[in-house]
Amino acid sequence: MNWSDTLQLFVDRLTIRSVLTDDERDAVLALPAHAIKIRARQDFVHLSEETNYSCLIASGLVGRFGQTSTGVRQITAFHLPGDMADLNSAVRPIGLGGLNALCETVILRIPHDAIRVAATRFPALAEAFWRDCLLDSAILMQWVVNVGRRDARTRLAHILCEMSIRSGRDREILLNYQFPATQEQIADAAALTSVHVNRSLKSLRNTGLATVSGGRVEIHDWDGLARAGEFDSTYLVADTIPERQKRMLAT
Repeated sequence: MNWSDTLQLFVDRLTIRSVLTDDERDAVLALPAHAIKIRARQDFVHLSEETNYSCLIASGLVGRFGQTSTGVRQITAFHLPGDMADLNSAVRPIGLGGLNALCETVILRIPHDAIRVAATRFPALAEAFWRDCLLDSAILMQWVVNVGRRDARTRLAHILCEMSIRSGRDREILLNYQFPATQEQIADAAALTSVHVNRSLKSLRNTGLATVSGGRVEIHDWDGLARAGEFDSTYLVADTIPERQKRMLAT
């Protein structure tokens, strides 16, 4: 996949929630980028590191994480190809968390200056960036509820449902998708032990809901898995009709 393909994935992500003109789309596609290949389990943005670029995921899987003083990590989000994992750093260069490649990953470093120039030139694009950051906030809120108030089986079912929808280019439900996270990494996301994750995934498989194996997820019963995970996709989707109407009136 070349740079333009990856930037197009980011445009596709933005236009799920925002209405962009051709000129605004082209401004995103014209952003300068520097590709970096990251080996599995490598941190590429450290905790409290100050950067002058944001990281667009081209391939692989990334975990955003926090860490205790004793070195224990909590993954607070998964990031997929097309995600600008730290877009917020364009206005707050000191990171809110670290970024780790959960498998071999390629990222594009997009200079903050270029992001700010595009946002200044196209106010609607700035609004689209803002909405994208709000999506990350909505995901984080759900994850807090997940690890704080749900049991192990429910946590994992919720994560599998979320990743199903986020893995689809237009947010359709994917019943079979790539998920190259180890059980240890899933445990760090669900605040569980690897043993507990293994036991809970077996429960989901044995009850005919989903199978996680070989870096892939196969969902056998979507409705059942969504019920098991107390999953409501509202936080992942958006209605662009009001914005579309507003922009039509402005032209």
